[in-house]
Amino acid sequence: MGKGVRKSPSRRSASRKWTLRYLEDAEEERSACGSRRRLLSVGDGTAAFAHLVRIYDSTPHYHKETTELYYVVEGSGTMTLDGEDVSLRAGACLELKPGVVHSVRGDVLVLVVGIPSITDADTFFPEGTSPRQDIAAREAPEGEGR
Repeated sequence: MGKGVRKSPSRRSASRKWTLRYLEDAEEERSACGSRRRLLSVGDGTAAFAHLVRIYDSTPHYHKETTELYYVVEGSGTMTLDGEDVSLRAGACLELKPGVVHSVRGDVLVLVVGIPSITDADTFFPEGTSPRQDIAAREAPEGEGR
């Protein structure tokens, strides 16, 4: 797993009106949900983030500022949203507003788009829970989240 260092940087237009990165250029790294590839993230200067995330039995957490859009690419599982369970399978799309405590049981590959771009400072764990042991000391660069 990488430490948030990409094989190659994103490509930006001279006008800074667009940014491009290919999946193979986004290294896999650990996250609060499992593992992720940061297609676009806070370090790219984008208004939103787009992460391809392999979620396997994630820790309940929430964000105070970031709205997240999830699109399930493959797999199935159950997502708990503020205590309510919903089934996930390929093709599902959902929006999580700030403050929604969420976690997933199962194994799903999701595209997560967040607005504004998330930072570690905007990832919170409800009282009585804590980050997974393998990510307690985050490997992500300072200032970047999910």
